[in-house]
Amino acid sequence: MLQFDDDHVVMYINLTEGLVGIRFTSRYEDQELGMYVPEEPSLFVGFGESVVLVHWAAANLTCQEAQKNLSKYACVSTNSRCLGVNSMEGYVGYRCKCLDGFQGNPYITNGCEDIDECKTPGICKGVCHNVVGSYYCTNCPGKTEYDTTTMQCSSSKRQNLLFGVIIGLSVGFGILLSALGVMFLIRRWKRDIEKQLRRKYFRKNQGLLLEQLISSDENANDKTNIFSLEELKKAINNFDPSRILGSGGHGMVYKGILSDLRVVAIKMPKIIEQDEISNFINEVTILSQINHRNIVRLFGCCLETEVPLLVYDFVPNGSLFEILHADANNDFQLSWDECLKIALEAAGALCYLHSAASISIFHRDVKSSNILLDGDYTAKVSDFGASRLVPIDQTHVVTNVQGTFGYLDPEYYHTGKLNEKSDVYSFGVVLVELLLRKKPVFTSETGIKQNLANYFLGEQKVKPITGIVAPHVLKDATEQEINMVASLAEKCLRLRGEERPTMKHVEMTLQLLRAERLNSYRDVIGNKKYMEPFLGTSTTAYSEPLGFDFLGEKATSESQQSKKCYSLGQESSSATLPR
Repeated sequence: MLQFDDDHVVMYINLTEGLVGIRFTSRYEDQELGMYVPEEPSLFVGFGESVVLVHWAAANLTCQEAQKNLSKYACVSTNSRCLGVNSMEGYVGYRCKCLDGFQGNPYITNGCEDIDECKTPGICKGVCHNVVGSYYCTNCPGKTEYDTTTMQCSSSKRQNLLFGVIIGLSVGFGILLSALGVMFLIRRWKRDIEKQLRRKYFRKNQGLLLEQLISSDENANDKTNIFSLEELKKAINNFDPSRILGSGGHGMVYKGILSDLRVVAIKMPKIIEQDEISNFINEVTILSQINHRNIVRLFGCCLETEVPLLVYDFVPNGSLFEILHADANNDFQLSWDECLKIALEAAGALCYLHSAASISIFHRDVKSSNILLDGDYTAKVSDFGASRLVPIDQTHVVTNVQGTFGYLDPEYYHTGKLNEKSDVYSFGVVLVELLLRKKPVFTSETGIKQNLANYFLGEQKVKPITGIVAPHVLKDATEQEINMVASLAEKCLRLRGEERPTMKHVEMTLQLLRAERLNSYRDVIGNKKYMEPFLGTSTTAYSEPLGFDFLGEKATSESQQSKKCYSLGQESSSATLPR
């Protein structure tokens, strides 16, 4: 700062524009500032600011007058010129300024120096040439072009490459953004389409009706869930092939883990006709209310797919078929006691379906692969994909023939009339499997495919039954027990359904056989603790043995047996749905 006087301080000086910045005291605010120097002209000032810009004059002369007296002429630099200074009141005097293309102090000798304009980036669209007081431009040399990025001449190839890279990156980035945008839109469109499709399937599969039926039944509401497709896809890891438990004539079964960590079996049935959807809804509603210990429990279903998905309790030990017909290298075999127990439990479940439910259920696909075994080898009848519901006042339904070859009832095959005796025939094949340990369709020693039921019925006519049963069974069972089971199987396999026993009679026979076997253990061993493994697991789903006292005192009559089957079944199910 330069102290001008007591009231004014010079803040800066601009020689090029002839300006002086002066700060003055507050008493001069909003007043014109006039500074008088002896023998010098008054200076031009601004108003109302604490710092004002002041134009000065070298002398109160015109440029022509000043140039006449070179000894006192202020513009002494060679490259300077004289400019007149005017104030608001008129002409003040002259000042000096460097010529265009020069900069510096015009008031000293050689004070104005040449400016190198070529140092200014982009001043030329080519090659810049500086001259004294000015500059000029020329085009870029051959094989070069002006690069607007570097603001200098560059090789044409490099320029083209650079442009190519820039254009390529721009185009690639644009394509990438466009592709991402299109993918996002397609994904969103597919998600919307999928949601609409799920809603369509939900309505088509009568999801609203099932929701209404479940909400109106307190018992069903506690047991049955309507799962979303997302829940089940997450449970089976988006239909991971490694989660497949098995596949059959009625669909594929996956092992899944629900969000509450329950392990379940999720069944995806095959395509069904639209007119079967109502039957499916009735079936799901009824099965959701069945609380029979020998029937696989249905947790719920998903209606958001073309074919509804069913969610069952997971049964860990596989099926009876897998154990009976395992490889010869497998050392594990079911004992005769376990076989009788499993047969009795399966018969009790079928008896319940036929007689105890408010609407009779014909399984239509009874076979050893549909008798599952839990951790304690308790039987669980499964796979109701082919089942049919029959009101109490009807004895049969006419359907398209469906079942598994080797278990299929011949009478049902020829007439198309499905009744409870069709399940009895299939169960008879299971009994023969337990006796002979052969598959329902097997290859004989001569290499011929044979039907197990026909083979059994033919062989027992020409051979004693002990000559055709499996060695493991012959070793473990008594001849009387083998004869009783064989006789029961023969009755179940009769061609005319009316000559076959009911499932109640089958269950009673197996119950009697087990009771006599247990009584023989009691007589031989005479110690109750050896009977506990047999008594610990009830032979049916009911609270007490059906028709027989396990301590061997007496058996109830068949009429009493039938009455108990009905009354206890009604306690287990409250389904009263019309077809």
